[in-house]
Amino acid sequence: MRPRTVLFVLYDGVQSLDVSGPLEVFAGAARHPGGSYEVRTASPGGTAVRCFSGLRLAPDADLADETAPHTLVVPGGEGAFQPDPRIVDWLREHAPRAERLVSVCTGALLLAEAGLLDGRRATTHWAHCDRLRKHPGVSVDPDPIFIQDGRVHTSAGVTAGIDLALAIVEEDLGREVALSIARHLVVFLRRPGNQAQFSAQLAAQTARREPLREAQSWIAEHLAADLSVEALAARASLSPRHFARAFRAETGMTPGRFVDQVRLEAARRLLEDTSDGVEEISRACGYGTPEAMRRAFVRTLDTAPAEYRRRFSPAPAH
Repeated sequence: MRPRTVLFVLYDGVQSLDVSGPLEVFAGAARHPGGSYEVRTASPGGTAVRCFSGLRLAPDADLADETAPHTLVVPGGEGAFQPDPRIVDWLREHAPRAERLVSVCTGALLLAEAGLLDGRRATTHWAHCDRLRKHPGVSVDPDPIFIQDGRVHTSAGVTAGIDLALAIVEEDLGREVALSIARHLVVFLRRPGNQAQFSAQLAAQTARREPLREAQSWIAEHLAADLSVEALAARASLSPRHFARAFRAETGMTPGRFVDQVRLEAARRLLEDTSDGVEEISRACGYGTPEAMRRAFVRTLDTAPAEYRRRFSPAPAH
């Protein structure tokens, strides 16, 4: 099989882990029996670049001498906020001919600046989604850790680039190759692209007042309990109206939305990591019935629990 060239674009201010994380995945696949990747790096002028952390990286080539590869990887970093015009011009000329475009973190800003995300759904690091929204042709989704829209793949911050690279290797070479690389790097293979950038508890702000913080913890530990506003307010010794208003003010979301997110996250984790039946999981997570859990999955993830498990649960051991 002819090797797939994977070209990483380097520039001053790049985030080192945006480069090294996915690069290690593709390099590992190239060394694997049956692997078919040739990994290269290039920078404007072919000069060494200084990462945002201060680390210096020496590229293989001058970007001007490179043509469209099979897979083009554009990492993020502070240098993406004021992009080098040489990179943007090169992307406009060559990237449309690449078979696969990949951005890591704020590398999406470079693709957007070159007009390569127009009409597409994309993501980036949660802290910089507003920057990406300044490109009106891009449909920005701040939640998933990575998104594939046709031949264009975008990922969230830093380590999400590893998840995306593993997903690409799995698509190209199969699950066993991707799993062996994940094991070598001591990372999870199974983080699906539509997993939120934050867990529900991290997505919500931590309440300042102790009764509200205690309610947040109690919700996560008692998903099958009565988690109505009235019941939670009674536990916090507040009126339902006061509780709902204070909870939203201090956490950034309503009690009902917080409960929904924590339940869904717990159900996903059980589907991925256990062999428990859908009915058992629906009861444990407070849905009551499999149909109620199915509606929550379809509404939020656009897939039913059984299909979610089929796609994201670990392959049976041989």
